[in-house]
Amino acid sequence: MCGRTSCHLPKDVLARACAYRDRQGRQRLPEWRDPDKYCPSYNKSPQSSSPVLLSRLHFEKGADSSERIIAPMRWGLVPSWFKESDPSKLKFNTFNCRSDTIMEKHSFKVPLGKGRRCVVLADGFYEWQRCVVTSQRQPYFIYFPQAKTEKSGNVGAVDSPEHWEKVWDNWRLLTMAGIFDCWESPEGDLLYSYTIITVDSCKSLNDIHPRMPAILDGEEEVSKWLDFGEVSTREALKLIHPTENIAFHPVSCVVNNTRNNTPECLAPLNLLVKKELKASGSSQKMMQWLTTKSPKKEEPKTPPKAESDVPRWSSQVLQKSPLPTKRGGAGLLERWLKPEKEEPVAKRPHNE
Repeated sequence: MCGRTSCHLPKDVLARACAYRDRQGRQRLPEWRDPDKYCPSYNKSPQSSSPVLLSRLHFEKGADSSERIIAPMRWGLVPSWFKESDPSKLKFNTFNCRSDTIMEKHSFKVPLGKGRRCVVLADGFYEWQRCVVTSQRQPYFIYFPQAKTEKSGNVGAVDSPEHWEKVWDNWRLLTMAGIFDCWESPEGDLLYSYTIITVDSCKSLNDIHPRMPAILDGEEEVSKWLDFGEVSTREALKLIHPTENIAFHPVSCVVNNTRNNTPECLAPLNLLVKKELKASGSSQKMMQWLTTKSPKKEEPKTPPKAESDVPRWSSQVLQKSPLPTKRGGAGLLERWLKPEKEEPVAKRPHNE
């Protein structure tokens, strides 16, 4: 299941993070459609608007199906055949679509058959692990492992297309397989909406939740899923399976309330390690990403901290108490969210 995501990058940076090569091998950026409808957020829930990638051929007859558009869409698919005047009156949940029943549900089978495949973009997604003893739930932030690069954080303006790939070396967005549809209101307004395909969880996430999004790992898989003009539905569905290439860490319960939209939603919780740990490439990447918060423009250069001054974090560790134990990898995160003085403990939100 996937019912909460984060996607906080500004629209120009988000497009640069989605640089790709078209069928002729040319470096391209996806063009925005209705960019004003995109609202960056650390805490996106169903019925909100999120950015998705899709083929240009869906909007322009005769276009190259390998070329991409990035567009905000409503999370929660509204079928084209829906007869009510208000999409909120849809009486069943469509924000997720199970891979094992995708060809049985009319709401999903029809748009899939029309090639309406999309890639949902996110920093990562949230999932809640239930404690058997107390019935309390611990939220986790789940994302792609991040690779260290020499020019991390260099996300300024780009002069020419050949520089796009070199410049974007920041956070690797999570790319989830989705299906979209277009519904027309009685007034003639068009509403584009999507659902995220889910599969059985991989081994490392199974103790948190039995389901996870169908993640497209790498440019080749993203390209095949989007290019409905060249890749048949049957071939595309072979890409839908669990992946173990994933990282995660527990986060604060502030994410439980959808009104909370701050970086604290995805910052690691209670994982400061006293002993010195060796920084992994993925964890250093996350330190830089969270430290810069919004990489819209370069910050003034400041003298770098000595390595010994950088706080050390452990990530991808399941809580030992009161939650069941779970093995995992190790990572790091800079403690940039720690306040100078202790804050009052926030009340536990009433919903997730």
